[in-house]
Amino acid sequence: MATASKSAPQRSATGLSLHIGINEVSAAHYAGWTGPLAACEFDAHDMAAIAQAQGFKPTSLLTKKGTRSAALAAIRKAAKALQAGDLFWLTYSGHGGQVPDASGEEPDKLDETWCLYDGQLIDDELYFELSRFRKGVRVLVLSDSCHSGTVVRAARPAPGTAEQRPRIMPPAVGMRVYNAHKAFYDQLQAEIAKAAGGRVTDPDTAIAQVAVSTRLTAIVKKFEPSVILVSGCQDNQFSMDGNHNGAFTEQVLRVWNNGAFKGSHAVFHAQVRAGLPPTQSPNLFTLGPAAGFLKQTPFTR
Repeated sequence: MATASKSAPQRSATGLSLHIGINEVSAAHYAGWTGPLAACEFDAHDMAAIAQAQGFKPTSLLTKKGTRSAALAAIRKAAKALQAGDLFWLTYSGHGGQVPDASGEEPDKLDETWCLYDGQLIDDELYFELSRFRKGVRVLVLSDSCHSGTVVRAARPAPGTAEQRPRIMPPAVGMRVYNAHKAFYDQLQAEIAKAAGGRVTDPDTAIAQVAVSTRLTAIVKKFEPSVILVSGCQDNQFSMDGNHNGAFTEQVLRVWNNGAFKGSHAVFHAQVRAGLPPTQSPNLFTLGPAAGFLKQTPFTR
């Protein structure tokens, strides 16, 4: 008598996460500027705590340990380890900056950056690294920083109080940093363009005011993972620091409510946005085939 075949046990999804919190940067790499902030390490700790509770294996890189090489190594390690169905969660809390776009057609165009401890991570680099994740891997990125290309064309906010500081590197400092390390940042952009098979499409041009668009895969020729990115503010706004959390991260924690939240990424974003003032409205955009991912509950393997 034939016996019923046993189906192979379903593989449990793996969750890896990386949480970067930069309270100040190295003066030696930022033309004498250290950009002190108060709450970025707290943000990273709180996001890592959620990850731990949700069954992720979290890694935290705080201030001096939040270097370019450490961040890139952690992202690349996750890209190699994760398979279809797995989830990588990346959070950044710190200053956003800008460098001139050396690879684009307009000489005065600016690329956005994360200000890591010993140098800036250019948006082109981040998007290229995300493209290296396998098909079917889900990637969620939360960025509590100012990093929009059009932000310098908006009115700058008041310097702020001890409790309210904009998380953006001042443009004058940004240009000093770029001029002091021009060859380094220009070479980074050239290498990414070459690796991507040509000139990299500017991500912020592609993602402006859209939620889901196949145009986003133009950043690289082959983009197979499902990526959701939520920025702390819109193009013409600033993400604000605080004493205990950044304004954006504070709302993420409030809406998550220790795991009581059960809705989709789209609903989560809407509720986080609703809890912030009109001067800071988090943006949501996607890369790759992310429509199904948007319907899932955040931080869920």
